[in-house]
Amino acid sequence: MPTVMLENHGPIAVIRLSNGVTNPIGKRFVEELSAAIIDIKDQRKGLVLAGNTKFFSIGLDVPNLLLLGRDEMADFWRGFEDLVLCVYTLPIPTACAMAGHATGGGAILALACDYRFVAGGKRLIALNEVKIGVPVPYLADLMLRQIVTDRVAVEMEFRSGFLGPDDAKAAGLVDGVCTEEEVETRALERISELAAMPATAFALTKQHRTREVASRFKAIRQDLNQAFMDCWFAPAAQALLKEAATKF
Repeated sequence: MPTVMLENHGPIAVIRLSNGVTNPIGKRFVEELSAAIIDIKDQRKGLVLAGNTKFFSIGLDVPNLLLLGRDEMADFWRGFEDLVLCVYTLPIPTACAMAGHATGGGAILALACDYRFVAGGKRLIALNEVKIGVPVPYLADLMLRQIVTDRVAVEMEFRSGFLGPDDAKAAGLVDGVCTEEEVETRALERISELAAMPATAFALTKQHRTREVASRFKAIRQDLNQAFMDCWFAPAAQALLKEAATKF
């Protein structure tokens, strides 16, 4: 079974995460989602990322990633960052339709989109990396602070805070709270509206928003990744990550 599936909606592509109930992000997932996005980049006028009604994505596939050595983990991490940066800088409008939870790496994928819509009820959005022993990635931090205030970012990052739909909307993190049945429709409506705009003008305007974040990230990426790997493989972090893996 593929970990992602492409659904056609005329000029808009819906890429559905289909890696089991929790949609964990592992090596194969990154490779398949990256390939799907590259395939649609010049063929579609917009993109919606969607999951299932329980999870958009739980985040990194911690149980399997813990089996990797340092070089393998570093390769995976670079691939994941490349994926996030690709989504963030796509020259077409993008939206994330979260009918389920989005935590850790799942929330990072959502942040990379231009718009975010979430189903109401017991859905949670969180950057909970610090709680499980690793830093919130710099790219995620830059994208988050472009969307919400510094105080909201501090609460989400430093305290690994979980936001429900209404709090996420109040913080400006999501653009709409919908019923479970409507969340993907709302995302498609927003992207269809933008896809009707002159494509070149839209793409250049989007570059204005994404250029500085991408540049700042790339300038110190190598050093940051070294520090991330040091943290990931530190004994204290490994213990916390192994505890977190039992919840998958």
